[in-house]
Amino acid sequence: MSKKPQVFLESHNIKNLNFGFGQFNYHLIKGIAALNTEDIDITLNVKDTQKLKSEFGNIFKYRTYKSLSRYPLFRIKKKYNLWHSLNQNIKVEPFFDIPYVLTVHDVNFVDEVSNDMSHKRNVRFQEKLNRCNAITYISNYAKISTHNYFKIPNVPEFVIYNGNPITDVDIPEGYTPKVNTKRPFFYFIGEFSERKNIHTLVEMLAHLPEFDLVLSGKNETDYGKTKLAKTISRLKLENRVLITGKVSDTDKQYYLKNCTAFVFPSLREGFGIPPIEAMRFGKPVFMSNNTSLPEIGGNHAFYWDNYNPDYMATVVKEGLNKFDKNKTDLSKAYALHAKSFDWKKAASEYLEVYRTVLKNNQ
Repeated sequence: MSKKPQVFLESHNIKNLNFGFGQFNYHLIKGIAALNTEDIDITLNVKDTQKLKSEFGNIFKYRTYKSLSRYPLFRIKKKYNLWHSLNQNIKVEPFFDIPYVLTVHDVNFVDEVSNDMSHKRNVRFQEKLNRCNAITYISNYAKISTHNYFKIPNVPEFVIYNGNPITDVDIPEGYTPKVNTKRPFFYFIGEFSERKNIHTLVEMLAHLPEFDLVLSGKNETDYGKTKLAKTISRLKLENRVLITGKVSDTDKQYYLKNCTAFVFPSLREGFGIPPIEAMRFGKPVFMSNNTSLPEIGGNHAFYWDNYNPDYMATVVKEGLNKFDKNKTDLSKAYALHAKSFDWKKAASEYLEVYRTVLKNNQ
């Protein structure tokens, strides 16, 4: 039996790589794997252990995720020295009261589910906070909004920015995706949900006749089939709005590299990875001036203060004009900003949190 501290990562959401939590889990784990962890043993709780073993080998230990472990009677009973819950929505909890770290991505559920603090979703989150020995947030916005709604225990808190998953550009020469346009286009990627506010891009597009709009992400949603579809139909823009559905990494990189600009009118974001991915390609980014987005984009992005279509189009035209006048320098600045969000750096900061909590609970 190893005498090294045993750290447990509740990481079963890694199975959903088309979603933000899955991407976070995977890239954090990949970042940790690139670092020195000889002083601790890390166990991953995952459904497909073989897939991760084939990539990471014996760097980690592996526990097979079972859905029953979400229920109190069947909670995991091993007394790890530290438990890290990798997102705020996880129902899997340790059976015993052991040192506990929680990563908070956002508390959007207060707005989207219920702002009644006695609602079971909010109660469950408060219980997670109460058992924490440390809390990490993916942005200052996530920290501030959590403090606004919930009672935070007197424990160390850390803001650790996500990394940019696109480090190397890997597009085969001459490659083109199935869904494509020969006209200049704007690009968006994300789940088709009310929160992403995508229909405002379609309304804006009516004021920018020289451009098309390419939309990627999970599109078989109620919002995609109703509000978004109706907006496209009402404005007769079926030929100018191209919907790809979920895309491969190669397709995504193609669109990011070849778009005129990246557009992101989201209403609520705990962090907002896609704008940083676009900046990695030196592209101008237009996005909402709310929640975490100004924190992440800084002075390297252009912002919409409201969603009036004519106003949004004007911001884009003025921004593109500014970009075109100094394209080389601005592209370099955008790419440099994007590279400052590094998963290896983030993983190193999480490991320091683990070591701090372990030391404080010896």
